[in-house]
Amino acid sequence: MRIDILTLFPEMFDGLKHSILKKATEKELLNINLIDIRDFSKNKHKKVDDYPFGGGAGMLMTPEPLYDAIMSVKNDDSYVIYLSPAGNVLTQEKIVNYAKNYNHIILVCGHYEGIDERVIELLINEEISIGDYVLTGGEIPAMVLVDAISRYVDGVLGGEHSVLEESFSNGLLEYPQYTRPQFFMGKSVPEVLLSGHHENIKKWREEKALEKTKKVRPDLLKK
Repeated sequence: MRIDILTLFPEMFDGLKHSILKKATEKELLNINLIDIRDFSKNKHKKVDDYPFGGGAGMLMTPEPLYDAIMSVKNDDSYVIYLSPAGNVLTQEKIVNYAKNYNHIILVCGHYEGIDERVIELLINEEISIGDYVLTGGEIPAMVLVDAISRYVDGVLGGEHSVLEESFSNGLLEYPQYTRPQFFMGKSVPEVLLSGHHENIKKWREEKALEKTKKVRPDLLKK
């Protein structure tokens, strides 16, 4: 999968060069590219913002450099996502859809008070928000999408079980997990997990996942 990230601050994405994402890019399972929007500004000072028509607080990203930046990487198969607090809230279902149905995703990181609406109308396929709050820019949401989507790209995690059993994969939160030592600070690993009885372990995990979801995210059960 190819992911192009359009940003004013490419240096913020150094975290993508580590851990699982680093291995995935080295194996060519992922092709992650950073495009500096300022490189497409025709202004001698590389300015990419201006005051909004009609007045109002803050500045807007001007359409020309952003349009040109998107068009420099866009093709007929591209899916263009603008990271925006006004977008659809990101869900696990959307993440799986992106990973399984698109080979090329373009992530547009907004800044200031947003971007010119005409760019959205002309080139954006979907606006996505990672939650009902406002950040200073789209870089952190873009990193969230890259990390989340990459987990569902074939070969990145080395197997399917990791994603099939984790939180939200079946509409529930993940069950509690334990590792060595068996005893820690007066607390012991549940006996059923030491029993070797796979059917009982499976049943216990299902019950605990349901119990945790009821307690922490009851809204998920309504779905």
